[in-house]
Amino acid sequence: MIKQEQLAAVQENGWAIYYIQNPSEAIQLAAVQQDGWAIRYIKNPSEAIQLAAVQKSGQAIRYLKNPSEAVQLAAVQKSGQAIRYLKNPSEAVQLAAVQEDGSAIAYLKNPSEAVQLAAVQKYGLAIEWIKNPTEAIQLAAVQEDGSAIAYLKNPSEAVQLAAVQEEWLAIQFLKNPSEAVQLAAVQEEWLAIQFLKNPSEAVQLAAVQQTVYAIYHIKNPSEAVQLAAVQQDGLVIRYLKNPSEAVQLAAVQQNGSAIKYIENPSDTVRTWAALFQ
Repeated sequence: MIKQEQLAAVQENGWAIYYIQNPSEAIQLAAVQQDGWAIRYIKNPSEAIQLAAVQKSGQAIRYLKNPSEAVQLAAVQKSGQAIRYLKNPSEAVQLAAVQEDGSAIAYLKNPSEAVQLAAVQKYGLAIEWIKNPTEAIQLAAVQEDGSAIAYLKNPSEAVQLAAVQEEWLAIQFLKNPSEAVQLAAVQEEWLAIQFLKNPSEAVQLAAVQQTVYAIYHIKNPSEAVQLAAVQQDGLVIRYLKNPSEAVQLAAVQQNGSAIKYIENPSDTVRTWAALFQ
């Protein structure tokens, strides 16, 4: 096969180099530029060929013995997952890997705090693979993805706050969150109250101030909370058990039709309801 034919063949399919004996560097280069994985069929490729291969397909580095740091960097910059094929990569290579793909930290033993930080800033859930992360790392992780708190044991209140502020659903992963954390969650999204056991009156109020329908998710709301709800929409009294006369009055004063949801209303409530029909 003449060189022009060889070149045409590898430009169409890099793996065609398998059938070429002693391919020139130009042929090798054309092959890996077409398909980086073609490097597996090249004996003793030069650094230039190695670089071209991993720039095309980062994980092709698996077929290279003792690649230089430059080649390693090029590989992980293309695909962070390529780090899995490297023994004792430098911190610079580790950083480049996790900056491209935060989950690449799963393949690193004892990564430095700088590498951990870069990983969780890229992908908050990468904290799953970090042992005993510092509070700074935890904060960075939940600021990128609040649900990363699911992987943390006994996170501080500061970390919990950052988590629910980024993603209110993170509240479901917290045991006994403080009132401040509960408030932050429901202020982000009132539906967070459905995950709270015995929320304080302040938390309940924060929820119903966003929407009266939050009352539906509150067990035994206080009179103050009931009042806050019916003052916005009197008809939500339908969701209340045994509302006081004060709550009934507030409901019918907001919407006279609320009377139909009140059992045995007093004459006073009936009178006010008639006025606001």
